[in-house]
Amino acid sequence: MAFEGLSEKLSNAFKKLRNKGKLTESDVKSAMREVRMALLEADVNYKIAKDFTAKVTERAVGADVMESLTPAQMVIKIVDEELTALMGTEETRIQFANKPPTVIMMCGLQGSGKTTHSAKLAKLLKKQGHRPLLVACDIYRPAAIEQLKVVGGQVGASVFEMGLENPVTIAQSAVKHAKDYGNDIVIIDTAGRLHIDEKLMNELKEVKAAVNPDEILLVVDSMTGQDAVNVAKSFDELLDISGVILTKLDGDTRGGAALSVRAVTGKPIKFAGIGEKLDDIEVFHPDRMASRILGMGDVLTLIEDAENRLDQEKAQEMAKKFQQNKFDMNDLYEQLQQIKKMGSVKNILSKVPGIDKQVREMDFDDRQLDRVGAMISSMTLKERENPSIINPSRKRRIAAGSGMKVEDVNRLMKQFEQMQKFMKSMNARDKNGRRKRLPGLGGGSNAVLGLHNLKKRKPKRK
Repeated sequence: MAFEGLSEKLSNAFKKLRNKGKLTESDVKSAMREVRMALLEADVNYKIAKDFTAKVTERAVGADVMESLTPAQMVIKIVDEELTALMGTEETRIQFANKPPTVIMMCGLQGSGKTTHSAKLAKLLKKQGHRPLLVACDIYRPAAIEQLKVVGGQVGASVFEMGLENPVTIAQSAVKHAKDYGNDIVIIDTAGRLHIDEKLMNELKEVKAAVNPDEILLVVDSMTGQDAVNVAKSFDELLDISGVILTKLDGDTRGGAALSVRAVTGKPIKFAGIGEKLDDIEVFHPDRMASRILGMGDVLTLIEDAENRLDQEKAQEMAKKFQQNKFDMNDLYEQLQQIKKMGSVKNILSKVPGIDKQVREMDFDDRQLDRVGAMISSMTLKERENPSIINPSRKRRIAAGSGMKVEDVNRLMKQFEQMQKFMKSMNARDKNGRRKRLPGLGGGSNAVLGLHNLKKRKPKRK
């Protein structure tokens, strides 16, 4: 997940502050040196990193912080506020035209994910009740038009194309088509290059002049770090972009682009690509991203993901089963499918505040969910409803049918038993009929996490 390295280094810097009862100016400046180094290693622009730590230091050595009962927390609060300010004080959404259609021009270098994110944006806008039209203006890249048709079909959006016609003509015709057929949003997928060149920029300027777009969104690959900022600056100078879409924020990116691009261009990050699926795009919230960077989670985004992606009726049914202690293998299978809709497990955990660092750093393999699903699918209906009847011969059959080992089936059965015990303890009541308070998640959380580690473990040496 993005920012992991930065989060860890910032956490280490603040840990030293927490160990001090009272902070001195020297303590703050020492911590800020570590913060500056962490930002530079995350590929943040040098001037931005320097200005950022200078602002934090200036605020942190004030009397209010030094005399605070918890000065370390006050410093972290200041860092959180300055990180948010660096990325934009609030989320910035699409500016819709007063008279439809709203024209959105997508631009960027080849390979940045422009075509895919055009479709992602179309799907997001469709959920909001809009009727987007995707426009194929990339006539140079082989199969670009066909790719847009495929992803457009997957998200249920119409695709307008005129083959290898001039992109300016295509864009103008698409806007007229949208007016005639009731599409209230036009998303123009323009051509990219492997690098910025005069031909690319001239064509983009001609398309802009022809259709006068309401939004010009630059799609930037966050994996390219500081280069992404240079690309954003060049496009902004020539096209006056209105915003940025940062892609691959789910990858092993250092995060420098997200922290630098707004400061360099003055233009907001409007959306973030967080995965390969066409659902994996979210509105960029600077304050929530700052919380993630500081290891404080992002509960609001997690709740929104659950509301948008999970089946609410099934969730209510499952809640009733939990309360009645009627959870079986069918329900576990259903839960796994719901989790997969939310994205990678690591991404989900990154948004949970207070999650143990050791848990966050575990190497979760999302394919393990498929392996668990395969084992459950290899069970008969009776076995799923009543797992206690699964004897050694049945385990061998289940293992063979799912391509797993008997040890894996045994581990699944053990984890399932732990989950059932946990649910019973959750529903346990005292003599007055009140739910008993639990000291911690215990076996339940271990059981869930254990589902991701079904590979054969090496025996401990005695």
